[in-house]
Amino acid sequence: MLPLPREFVTIMTSPTFEVAVHGMHSIVIPDTIAEPFIAQGHSRVKVRATFRDKSIEFHAALKKYLGQYTMMFSKNKQRELELFPNDYFTLKLFEDTSKYGVAVPEELEAVLLSDYDAYQIFESLTKGKQRGLIYAITRIKKSQTRIDKSLILCENLKRGIRDARELLKPF
Repeated sequence: MLPLPREFVTIMTSPTFEVAVHGMHSIVIPDTIAEPFIAQGHSRVKVRATFRDKSIEFHAALKKYLGQYTMMFSKNKQRELELFPNDYFTLKLFEDTSKYGVAVPEELEAVLLSDYDAYQIFESLTKGKQRGLIYAITRIKKSQTRIDKSLILCENLKRGIRDARELLKPF
């Protein structure tokens, strides 16, 4: 059976709902919003956060902590939306259809596609380790530096290095 064209595939979404930052950097997600995603096996979601005239999108994990569903909401994201403590803003959750649960920088994707052996090793890593490495490359500002670090990552994977602290260090 052929897969359905993308325009016929329904992506799970939540209604828009209002939240505030809880503690320093987390958000409590109402059970009625989180449970349908969890029931469908989607513990990772794509999120759209909106405050006043600003909106950001990011990937996040729904975690149950002390009986409540929560997700991380970093200080950087709070600054991007220009939020202050106790400000309420809106969220909308979407099914995460990305391969790794996070957007992959094009530089890393190109390097992995050009090095089949490193790609195979990268695919064998746990999903969490893959995301951690993707985040490490994403944090780099300059495109050329992202390329350089991606090349170093691939070479270190092929050399058998698996310690995340060592994977981006030059050999």
